[in-house]
Amino acid sequence: MDRVRNALGVRQSGDDTENITEALDTSSLSWETRIKGFVVCFVLGVLCSILGTVFLWLPKGLFLFAALYTIGNVTSLCSTFFLVGPVKQFQKMFEPTRLIATIVMLICLGCTLCAAFWWKTKGLALLFCILQFLAMTWYSLSFIPYARNAVKKLFSTCIE
Repeated sequence: MDRVRNALGVRQSGDDTENITEALDTSSLSWETRIKGFVVCFVLGVLCSILGTVFLWLPKGLFLFAALYTIGNVTSLCSTFFLVGPVKQFQKMFEPTRLIATIVMLICLGCTLCAAFWWKTKGLALLFCILQFLAMTWYSLSFIPYARNAVKKLFSTCIE
């Protein structure tokens, strides 16, 4: 419990420390609940993205496409909050190995919405969604040991 207090920056002693420890213990989720929350949030995110893609091909569906696709990706990304917690997830997002993918992904999220709502350009919104997907994939691969190296090697052999 000391590690939790240190991570949260809590440096109190006496009865206050016991109250904080009790509050942290009662608010923590069990591992099963975390897995369920992750799965539900991830599935909702994927469904929003798929539903958004369906709207792309309908007349005047650009706004719904951009909104649902972006909300789906953000929801899928936030599903990891259940597994590692929001603070640790944000710390991991901005580690040097993930920094470029994170920045590209966040920029593409914003540009997708701008292309749909402000610039009203379907092709540009689609391009930003593709870049968003690629950045999200590259970001996700960083959590699997040697996955990025395998993808690089695969593409280098395909190019040669």
